[in-house]
Amino acid sequence: MKIKDIAERIEKIVPLKLAQDWDNVGLLIGDAQRNVKNILLTIDITGDVVAEAKEVKTNLIISYHPVIWDGLKKITADGPTSVVYDLIRAGIAVFSIHTALDSAIGGVNDGLAEIVGIRDGKPIGDYVDSPGGDNYKLVVFIPIESAAKVSNAVFAAGAGVIGNYSNCGFGAEGTGSFLPLKGAKPAIGKKGRIETVPEIRFETIVPAEKLDSVIAAMKKAHPYETPAFDCFKLYGTRTEFGLGRIGKLARPMRIKQIIKRIKKYTGAQAIGIVGDEKRLVKTAAVCAGSCGKIINSVIAAKCDLYLTGELKHHQALAAQEAGLTCICLSHTVSERFILSKLAKQLQKQIKQVTIRISRKDADPFKWKNL
Repeated sequence: MKIKDIAERIEKIVPLKLAQDWDNVGLLIGDAQRNVKNILLTIDITGDVVAEAKEVKTNLIISYHPVIWDGLKKITADGPTSVVYDLIRAGIAVFSIHTALDSAIGGVNDGLAEIVGIRDGKPIGDYVDSPGGDNYKLVVFIPIESAAKVSNAVFAAGAGVIGNYSNCGFGAEGTGSFLPLKGAKPAIGKKGRIETVPEIRFETIVPAEKLDSVIAAMKKAHPYETPAFDCFKLYGTRTEFGLGRIGKLARPMRIKQIIKRIKKYTGAQAIGIVGDEKRLVKTAAVCAGSCGKIINSVIAAKCDLYLTGELKHHQALAAQEAGLTCICLSHTVSERFILSKLAKQLQKQIKQVTIRISRKDADPFKWKNL
């Protein structure tokens, strides 16, 4: 399978348009036309990960963090660009997803929110445009007996997705009328005679980028020679994307309970904690890695808990003074847990390619008791 085809499958799970403008995502090293048989998933690309990739004969590494952050003036076998040099020499391609996976539905931050128990979490900040752009309302009139066929075709083409729900639509019965004129080939009725038909007024939501394909699918499935339909541009319906998640817990939990869940689902062996360790958490926020000024929004929202990868000293002090409990897992520990889920999602999309999670990718910190 070619890298360009794999990239299309990745985009279905992690739209790259969701990445922050300062980020570096997509195909960073390699030839999009090259065939791939083995993929290695990792958070970071280190010398050990490259050695592992060679050992298992990997053609493509999908990394969370970009292996190239800024413009390179030289690539040599030693120094800070040695890993890039080694990858190119070995013919190993690299595709990065970073903050696109942070913002994506079902991505890293949704995963952290689920661990904490946040229900219907919303992004906290650093907002990005919806990859689907504007939304439209499609209204189509269908003979009752064909309603299921047409609606299923429309859903299969990408319509009817609202948040974490698919196949969203509405139907109401009524009576349609038409008069077939000269040259018409009516599926129902005869030319020159007014026909009335029990119909369903079916309506659903369609993202702008899929509007043409959805309408084409509707026309193909519809029994009428000329289906009657309307499209309306909707306002204020874009799904909000951004970093972090914030919301109320499905059920309040003590910090101790949440820590047990964190250990179970992320494998964290140590944490850093700021503030009250015994409080009852009703509202919480999460942000994988290091989320900078987002903590100011968390404090302003008067959350009980903030789960993240790392905090700067002054951010920890601000949280402490505001009475906000913070749990820090270490930067990559707050992210690495998502790789197993991503591997399963990708494997469903690209069954003919072997996908492995790196065994050499690890937190650079070793936490020890003194």
